[in-house]
Amino acid sequence: MADETLGFIGVGDMGGPMASRLLDAGYTLFIHDVRHEATAPLAARGATVLDSAKAVADAVKTVIVSLPTPDVVRAVAIGDNGIIHGSSVRRYVDLSTTGAVMAVQISTALKEKGIEALDSPVSGGVRGAEAGTLALMVSGAKAFYEDMLPVFAAIGKNPFYLGEAPGLGQTMKLTNNYLSATANIATAEAMVMGVKAGLDPKIMVDVFNASSGRNDSTMNKVPNSILNRRFDKSMKQRLLYKDVRLCMAEAEALDMPMWLGNAVKQVLAFAVSQGSGDEPSVALIKYLEDWTGVTVGEEEKA
Repeated sequence: MADETLGFIGVGDMGGPMASRLLDAGYTLFIHDVRHEATAPLAARGATVLDSAKAVADAVKTVIVSLPTPDVVRAVAIGDNGIIHGSSVRRYVDLSTTGAVMAVQISTALKEKGIEALDSPVSGGVRGAEAGTLALMVSGAKAFYEDMLPVFAAIGKNPFYLGEAPGLGQTMKLTNNYLSATANIATAEAMVMGVKAGLDPKIMVDVFNASSGRNDSTMNKVPNSILNRRFDKSMKQRLLYKDVRLCMAEAEALDMPMWLGNAVKQVLAFAVSQGSGDEPSVALIKYLEDWTGVTVGEEEKA
């Protein structure tokens, strides 16, 4: 049975809502984040804030992490003052997206210290984290996975077990995010082209969703974040770029050509180079709008 006391490191845009849901479910949390503004709301609800990853790993047996980049995950997991040096930790769950190579490195290092590891990247964005509807893509020991199911049930509704080998969850997540990024960019191109030609964007979305062009962008991102010009609650462009780069690197290592993937990577690289890396990925459409002189949708009136 999963511990009722957990460590949670990284309580930002994704980790914060997930940690909040664990508090809702009755778990006691020891948390750490480099930003006070991230930990303060959880501390106000009873979470204990500690000053390092090691301090969390000294306090609890099971530590969960949700962090932005592979380098940060590596430092927190096995770096100086990291989880690996904790006196109590015996189980590690990574909800981040790091790629299979990093997952294997971390799992191997932790195993040498008697610490089990699950890589369990999530999908569903901030909205899914807040609603508890995330998909979880998990690999590692089956018994560990089954023991964590009550925890996973608090933060998501779709846990998928992918096998014992470290990194399988990461590969699944990267292929998923590659598809999501491709649909996002292709949908933006189609929407801008249609509006430039004189089509009503709302009718376009209705047609797409009744036809073979339907995808997550047409069903969710465009109607909920673009047509109303909110551009909210989607992955930051620099993080999506990171995931697509990781996917391309893994494909190359597998001797697998991904012709379209390279084009998607170039679009994201351009966006980041223009300074919009911290903007939500749904806002990529703005570049196409600027080039063509049209706007898709309009701001909602107060």
